[in-house]
Amino acid sequence: PMEFLCEIVQGLVALAAAGVIVVFVVAHVTASMVNLTRHEKEKYFLTANGDKELFPSLHDPHSRELSVVIPAYNEELRMPVMLEEAMEYLENRQKEHPSFTYEVIVVDDGSRDKTTEVALQYTRKYGADKVRVLTLVKNRGKGGAVRMGTMSSRGKLILMADADGATKFADIEKVEAGLHDLNPKPENMAVSCGSRAHLEQDSIAQRSFFRTFLMYGFHFLVWFFCVRGIKDTQCGFKLFTREAALRTFSSLHVERWAFDVELLYIAQCFKIPIAEVAVNWTEIEGSKLVPVWSWLQMGRDLVFIRLRYITGAWKLESPHKTD
Repeated sequence: PMEFLCEIVQGLVALAAAGVIVVFVVAHVTASMVNLTRHEKEKYFLTANGDKELFPSLHDPHSRELSVVIPAYNEELRMPVMLEEAMEYLENRQKEHPSFTYEVIVVDDGSRDKTTEVALQYTRKYGADKVRVLTLVKNRGKGGAVRMGTMSSRGKLILMADADGATKFADIEKVEAGLHDLNPKPENMAVSCGSRAHLEQDSIAQRSFFRTFLMYGFHFLVWFFCVRGIKDTQCGFKLFTREAALRTFSSLHVERWAFDVELLYIAQCFKIPIAEVAVNWTEIEGSKLVPVWSWLQMGRDLVFIRLRYITGAWKLESPHKTD
């Protein structure tokens, strides 16, 4: 019986080792490369008069204090509330401090509704110097949309903010303070993440056991495979110095839900300092996340992110210019 038991254990170990090798091979073989090329239509934005102008590049020197990049997929209903709040804040700040310059870039991620038309109303109201719309020809995923908007921005600082307005826009001052505290000299590399970790206990009380279990499982995978020391990687309110944005987004591969984790993983690989700052957050009706399926996809992506860097399928890029 003892020999039989040993054989079973050996068999299980061999099976597990084979399984690990298969996962490594699958991760390596299925790795897709960074696609920074743009469709011809994605190189231009429309002015208030409807003329086409070429987007600038993140490789160019900054010419605005702040760029706000808003990824939007089928957001014609929720986005106006967020944009009204953001524009009111930004306009007031500019009145108080005339040297403060900004731009808002709405990235329509291949929407099937009137997201682009709704956003263009703000271009007409405020001018294309302040509000620009980048319409992607086909849906890339939130990470792809944020990257495309970031690569087209002019800001010294670049804020990514969700179209649903779940975070109060004025909380930008909190993430700015977090960035400032990092004192990102001499290379000016820093990232400041809005965080909902302080709200977690309250939200657990309102969640089902299953969703809580998934959430903790996700946190564990993030911690185990990718990012240490950051409690909330998924809050869609993150502020980058221009230099940190160029360094991280140039290497980004994941274009869907887990892209935040890869961004922070890249930042940590490059030893870019990261702050985590508590922000106000409210659940907004109409979330796009399909619970179980999305969690499974995210779990797979988290494991694959790390494995693909380990096997060399993905490499940390030095920022190079593309069209």
